[in-house]
Order: sequence, then structure tokens, then C-alpha cells
Amino acid sequence: MTIEPVAYEPRRFRTAAAHYLAGRAPYPPALLARVAQITGVTTAHRVMDLGCGPAQLARGFAAYARDVLGVDPEPEMLRLARAEAPANVGFIEASSYDLGPALGRFQLVTIGRAFHWMDRVDTLRRLDALVEPGGAIALFSDTHVELPENAWRQAFRDLINRYAANDASRTQRQGPNWIPHFAVLLDSPFSELEQISVFYRREVTAAMLIDQALSMSSTSRAFIGDRADELVAELTDWFGRIAPTGVASEVIAGIALIARRPDGR
Repeated sequence: MTIEPVAYEPRRFRTAAAHYLAGRAPYPPALLARVAQITGVTTAHRVMDLGCGPAQLARGFAAYARDVLGVDPEPEMLRLARAEAPANVGFIEASSYDLGPALGRFQLVTIGRAFHWMDRVDTLRRLDALVEPGGAIALFSDTHVELPENAWRQAFRDLINRYAANDASRTQRQGPNWIPHFAVLLDSPFSELEQISVFYRREVTAAMLIDQALSMSSTSRAFIGDRADELVAELTDWFGRIAPTGVASEVIAGIALIARRPDGR
């Protein structure tokens, strides 16, 4: 099958970075602990966080690994990542297109909400030369499960989709010809797949949803310009109507798709 990558735009997140930590749901610590256990990561191992952003995963895995290398092409993301990084976490400004043997070997490569921005086939080919025998790749994501408690999220998605309508890469990723990650992995060296989830509930405010919207490249200030102020105003008004107390509840599933070579190779 033909897997067409999205266009590479290394500065897509230059204004989104400032909103990322406040706007994106955290990865549950229990999920990271389970992934470390399943993939056999110990303090003797190295971990790479590819497309690390502000280093949510890199910081989280620092407690399990000897050292963690965060890789991201966006300087603003790396500035935030370095601000609170543990001593055993380092960073380089690079992308999946720069992966090579000079980086060394890793027991685990984590990718959080970033794999769709890469040439996925090429990235997996490159990682095959970097992941230790018996090592793994873990793709992290999250979703809002279908519950009445989450019903308000559809209106939020509809609002975002209106402002993001001119984003060709978003249209490509949401189109009928987009190949899901698991299918790409099944045709890669890392074809042994396991998916785990951790569910949790949290409360959100209008400010958090504004940060979420502005943290998305499709609705960032860099992409939609002055319309970002319209988006903020509309979102604030809408949230005030659906959550008069100023707070809404949501249930999130944090997800890790773990990919290994068959037979532990």
C-alpha cells in the first residue's frame, strides 16, 4: 500500500509551544510505568523521545532509564523542555529525518502525538537500526471515550474543525485514504503490537480549552493568524453557556501502542 507522508513543516508549532503543557492532557504516570515494565526499560537503558515537544514523555521516563534523549525540530518546544528537565535528560534540535547511527542505541523509543507528522515508513526503517534487540517503540495518544459525560466534546471538536478547515495536512490525516498507525507498524520491522490504556477523569476550564486549541498546529496563531482571537472569543462564550460553573468534567483514555520485532529480535 502507498503511504503518503504529510508535508514536512518544522516550524508548525512555533507559537503552539507556549500553550502545549497547559492545553494537552497529561500522560498518566501509571501508563508510563506499565510501558516501562512491558518493554523492559531499566536504569541500564537509554530511551529516546522522538518529537518530544516540551518533554512530557522524556521527563516521565527519566525515572526508569539511565538517560533519555529528546528529539524535536522546534526550538520553542526545546526551550520549554530544557527548563524543567532532570539531569539525565538531554535534547537535540532534529527531526525523524535526521535519525542515524550517531545517536546510539535505545531500548525504547517513545513518540507522543507526533508520529503522523513523520514519514512513518522511513522513520520505522531508521529506528530499526537504533532500537536494541528486544527493544520497542511506543506510540502515545489519548481519546475521549463515548460517555454522556464527554458529550460536550463533540461541540468543541466541531468548533475546532471550522477554524482548521483550510489546513491541508489535517484534511489529509482525517481523510479516507489515511493509513492508521497500527497498519503502518504491521508492515514494518516492528510488527508485534500490543495496546494498553489507562482511564482517568479530570475537570477542565475555558482557559485549558483555549490553550488546547492554540496548542494545535491547525488552530495556532501562526497558522490562522488574527482568526485566533475570534476562536478564543467564540470558545469562551460557548464554554460559559455549557458550563455555567466554569468547570466541565471529562473522561480520558491514555493509550500506548507498543510495537516490537517478532520473536523478541
